[in-house]
Amino acid sequence: MHTSIKDLIHKTPLLTEVTAKGWVRTFRSNRFIALNDGSTAQNIQCVVDFEKFPETLLKRITTGACLAVKGVLVESQGKGQAVEIEVVQMDVLGDSDPEKYPIQPKKHSLEFLRENAHLRVRTQTFSAVMRVRAALAFAVHEYFRKNGFFYVNTPIITGSDAEGAGEMFRVSVLDPKNPPLDDTGNVNYDEDFFGKETNLTVSGQLEAETYAMGLSKVYTFGPTFRAENSNTSRHLAEFWMIEPEMAFFELADNMDLAEDFIKYVVQYAVENCAEDIDFLESRLLDEEKTKPQEERSDLKLKEKLNFVIENQFKRVSYTEAIDILKNSKPNKKKKFKYIIEAWGADLQSEHERFLVEKHFQCPVILFDYPAKIKAFYMRLNEDQKTVRAMDILFPGIGEIVGGSQREERLEVLQQKIADLGINEKELWWYLDLRRYGTCVHSGFGLGFERLVQFVTGMGNIRDVIPYPRTPKNAEF
Repeated sequence: MHTSIKDLIHKTPLLTEVTAKGWVRTFRSNRFIALNDGSTAQNIQCVVDFEKFPETLLKRITTGACLAVKGVLVESQGKGQAVEIEVVQMDVLGDSDPEKYPIQPKKHSLEFLRENAHLRVRTQTFSAVMRVRAALAFAVHEYFRKNGFFYVNTPIITGSDAEGAGEMFRVSVLDPKNPPLDDTGNVNYDEDFFGKETNLTVSGQLEAETYAMGLSKVYTFGPTFRAENSNTSRHLAEFWMIEPEMAFFELADNMDLAEDFIKYVVQYAVENCAEDIDFLESRLLDEEKTKPQEERSDLKLKEKLNFVIENQFKRVSYTEAIDILKNSKPNKKKKFKYIIEAWGADLQSEHERFLVEKHFQCPVILFDYPAKIKAFYMRLNEDQKTVRAMDILFPGIGEIVGGSQREERLEVLQQKIADLGINEKELWWYLDLRRYGTCVHSGFGLGFERLVQFVTGMGNIRDVIPYPRTPKNAEF
């Protein structure tokens, strides 16, 4: 049996005989091995008396090699660590070519590490990010379990476009070179596997709504896909979504739940990933020093997380937000890339961040958006212009949650579907919810990678998912 390096550092008594296994980060002076197994951001120092080991074995201890070391855990004589292992036995479990191993003990660019995504988790930065990601995923399930929600697995292959954006990946078994055609010369999807045109889902929301109408409180947490040709630091083609749906919840209840949920999972990360967050904060501080003054963040990473945990989220109507933005200095001086001129404008990240970071200086929930810029399933307000939508805005990231009270009135929903030119027959089952025991219900969606990005402080969303899928990139 071996002991994890995390337990060796934090739990194991001194003078215990221990076995550790992991990968070599560095091997200095033929004497000091820095070993890491991914359980912690810290390495364990293994002290080798090179006279007791054959030179052929010592030559095999290179960066990236996998070792098993046995020895006694003692108080460290050097700086940088509290304990170390005095090695009495050592085996190389897996050799590494020191000339070819890409992850050398030096600073690598994030772009270089993306090209070596199969190995980047062995770096301090990416192992810390992925440990935080794992903790956040656990916290998501724990929160909903504690609050009486049922976990529902919604389809990955779907015939509906929940967002109405049309940017979906097609799923087909038809011969791409010679597909069957119908009488009009179009591809005949009647002959496809499912007998109709199908795609990878952009959201599990519509299906989750059906289950909320029987279980009251449900949530989905799974992969979603969007064929948006966007090569930015904020977009992925494959990402994970958290989508709770609740019967009998109005918009205010939805906002209460979303705020409580976010605070819970962020607090969980702060309490359970303190070591990793400390490391990521120091990494971020070094990165900030290289930026121009005007691009530097006003808040350190832990301050940003506590900013969310400790502040009541400010609730502001879209109409009020537009007035604030229209009269703001950046707008009047044309500092915004997208100038706000009139009610009805779709807010951009720069506007959302201004409201959070400059104007209100706390997280913000915007609600009652214009119907024309929101999805068909959102409940129409009495003014016939706005819908009961809500977005939660965070510092440094802008929108992190989007949700709404759903339209529960059959006639109103049918009219909205008709106005948008959506085929009502494709949504017969969704409309049935309004025919048989309809009720007020609400829900929201939170992009999991956006959450991980916020908690870790990583600047690019491609660095918070193990293998990013983006335009022209499906490696690994």
